[in-house]
Amino acid sequence: MVHGRPGLLVVSALAVLGLVSGCGSGSGAAPAPGGSGTSAAPGTSVSVPGPSPSAPAPGTATASAPERGASAAAPSGTRCHTTELRASVGRNDPGAGQENFPVVLTNASTRTCTVYGHPGAAFLDASGRQLGADPERSTATRPVRVTLAPGRSAWAGLSFSSPEVSGARAATPVTLLVTPPDEHDPLRVRWTGGAVPVSGNASTVRLTALAAGTGP
Repeated sequence: MVHGRPGLLVVSALAVLGLVSGCGSGSGAAPAPGGSGTSAAPGTSVSVPGPSPSAPAPGTATASAPERGASAAAPSGTRCHTTELRASVGRNDPGAGQENFPVVLTNASTRTCTVYGHPGAAFLDASGRQLGADPERSTATRPVRVTLAPGRSAWAGLSFSSPEVSGARAATPVTLLVTPPDEHDPLRVRWTGGAVPVSGNASTVRLTALAAGTGP
């Protein structure tokens, strides 16, 4: 029938159009909402965030830079050196045939330092020659560490038998050398204490350990 063909042609055309539109509809489902992809849309860039500059990586230690002008504090309380001290001899305190002089070391520096033990000493004549033996260390006092702030002093007792009483051979020094404990360089003090024993009977001169102050 001639009038039936146009209807078949219309149906066939509609079927073909449906197949064509189905083939161009896309290759898969759209990503789920909130998901992240590995590719970016055209015109955008993706950057991988690095470690925060204010937060160090785990297991590492950080150190802050010292303030401008800051420096380590100089240690206080270390040994007094000869160049930081001044020596003097105090007034004689005689008794029972003994002459007793305080030998004083004063901190002349601007820092606190310490002295410990017995100083060294020697009597010299006008030509610089030593008179008698070096004084012996007395065990009458126990050594203690003495802390000397600037201007503070420590003293050691210098004692000997009076040559007039003991009969020892005597000489009159002009200088007393005083060497601070653990130092090599001595300090020079003018000696005004008169004659000292240099040999013979009861000629030993003794020095006690340093104690705080300027005398007994």
